[in-house]
Order: sequence, then structure tokens, then C-alpha cells
Amino acid sequence: MFEGTYPELNKASLENALRFTRVTMETAERLVRLQLEAAKEAVEENARDAKSWSQAKNLEEIIALRAKLAESGVEKALNFSRRIYEVASQAQAELTKLFEESLSAYTKDLASVIEKTTKSAPAGSDLAVAALKSTIAATQAAVEGMTKAAKDVSELANSGVKALRPTSATVKGRTKKAH
Repeated sequence: MFEGTYPELNKASLENALRFTRVTMETAERLVRLQLEAAKEAVEENARDAKSWSQAKNLEEIIALRAKLAESGVEKALNFSRRIYEVASQAQAELTKLFEESLSAYTKDLASVIEKTTKSAPAGSDLAVAALKSTIAATQAAVEGMTKAAKDVSELANSGVKALRPTSATVKGRTKKAH
């Protein structure tokens, strides 16, 4: 009755697990690379800053240097945070796509199994079969609704993060508040 269905489901599950693993490993690799780049830049920047501090001649130069370095630090932190967020949102998009594809294939396979099963169902089971099909359709509609809502929230968050482009005015305002 179910011949041929289970091996296909198992193969699809294995392929999805491998895709999931690949996406998470690539994301982790990108995050580590970003962190290493940031650490390297921080070491180089600290060396330049130390030289600048040692060359300051009076209090006004020290205050100006402090403000400049604070502004630069806020800008770099915002840029780093945005880059991390971009990597995370790309991973989320890939995993969401994988989930949607998997769910669609699983639902299609399940509908096929139910269709094959109902052909050999005993007489009088029409009501139970209709209820099962209705439940599957309602579940699929609910998952599609949740997926759409998750995409909408993700797009809203992405637009908010993209709007956080640091300008010299916003950075200066943030560094003044920190004093």
C-alpha cells in the first residue's frame, strides 16, 4: 500500500538535513570571518590610536581626539552589527526557503499517500477520509499564513536595520550623549 513512498521521504529528509547543515556551516564560517576581520582591524586601529594619543600636545587636542575616536568607534560598531545582521538574515532566508520546500514536498507526498490509501479504504470511511483531507488542507493553510507573517516581520526588521545607516550627524549625536 505504501510501497515506494517511504524511501522517497527518507531521501528527501536526508537531502534537507544536508542542506540545513551546509547553510548553518556556511553561516558560521561567514560570522567567524567577520569577527576575525573586525579583530584584525581593531588591532591596527588601536596601534594608530595609540600613536595619535602620544602625539597630542595639549588638552584641546586630547578632547578633539577623544571625540573623533568615539565617533569612529560608534560608526564601526554600527557597521559591524549591520554586517552580522545581514549574514543572519541571509541564513534565515535560506532556511525559510528550505523549510517551505520541505513542507511543500512533504504535504504533496502525504496527499499522495492518503490518495492511495483511500482508494483501498473500506466502504463507509468517506467521512473519515474527508476529515483527514480537510485537516491537512487547514494545516497547510495555517503554515503558509505563519510563513507569510514571518517573512513580513523579517522584511520589516530588514528595512529598519537598513535605515540605521550611520551618518556623521547621528554618530556625533550618539557620542555627545555618551559624554
